[in-house]
Amino acid sequence: MELAAIVVVILVALVFDYTNGFHDAANAIATSVATRALAPRTALALAAVMNLVGAFLGTEVASTVGSGIIEEPQGSSGLLVVLAALVGAIVWNLITWRLGLPSSSSHALIGGLVGAALASSGGVQWGGVIEKVVIPMVLSPVVGFLLAGLLMLAILWLFRRGRPQRLSRGFRHAQTVSAAAMALGHGLQDAQKTMGVIVLALVVGGYHEGFEIPWWVVLLSAGALSAGTYSGGWRIMRTLGRRIIDLDPPRGFAAEATASAVLYTTAFVFAAPISTTQTITSAILGVGATKRLSAVRWGVAGNIAVAWVLTIPMAALAAALAFWALRPLAG
Repeated sequence: MELAAIVVVILVALVFDYTNGFHDAANAIATSVATRALAPRTALALAAVMNLVGAFLGTEVASTVGSGIIEEPQGSSGLLVVLAALVGAIVWNLITWRLGLPSSSSHALIGGLVGAALASSGGVQWGGVIEKVVIPMVLSPVVGFLLAGLLMLAILWLFRRGRPQRLSRGFRHAQTVSAAAMALGHGLQDAQKTMGVIVLALVVGGYHEGFEIPWWVVLLSAGALSAGTYSGGWRIMRTLGRRIIDLDPPRGFAAEATASAVLYTTAFVFAAPISTTQTITSAILGVGATKRLSAVRWGVAGNIAVAWVLTIPMAALAAALAFWALRPLAG
């Protein structure tokens, strides 16, 4: 019975990973599609491949998600905590996807874990939540905004005497590289979160010791994220690529280059599960602000910010409700 429950949890985790892929596909390619640097399907294929590669580059973030957010739950009730956390995250992903809002799948999963743990009267490692989630959640958009703005100002100064048409053509080619780097960072960050949850389920069920990630968990998580990415998230892509600001190739390149650098740094240096959505959105705002403040549609940005603030508590609420609804199944 316990093995069957673990299999169910793993399958639901892969469903979450798939929704993460199509929900966050826009993170990697929206700017490149908006500037016509890449055709939509070409961009999705590139993002899917780089997501797959990125998932194999590290497991530090997975360990944080698996062991640094909630106290290790026990037995069938523990598996129910993990299952409810995933259900809560999936529900919030689908709601924000339907509304076309680029919310964070990462924070939805964190919120789900916290909500399900609290509903089960389990322990939450608040120190880990604050250090590895809340602080990066606040800092990464600020850093992304400032660095993207500075990089864009540097580009404007360096190429101030260049011909606009020639520069646009050159930066469209450069965006192929920056979009690939962004997709690699997305795979590095987001696939690991699903890996961490799967390993947590295996540990709770007694089928694994420690939080070292088995190769087959990496493979499954990478595959599900990559497949979800290729299916595309067009609603959110329109929001990121067109509704915040009318992007040109130099600004698209600057936003992608900055966001990918932030993703790599937080994954490899701090092992922090940050939001790829927040990172690329804040970078787009940063490059947009260098044009003129009125060029940014701040009303759209405000709606996105509201979704960011609501993600953890709403995913936590959805996970708590899922736990209470599913509790009879645990006996």
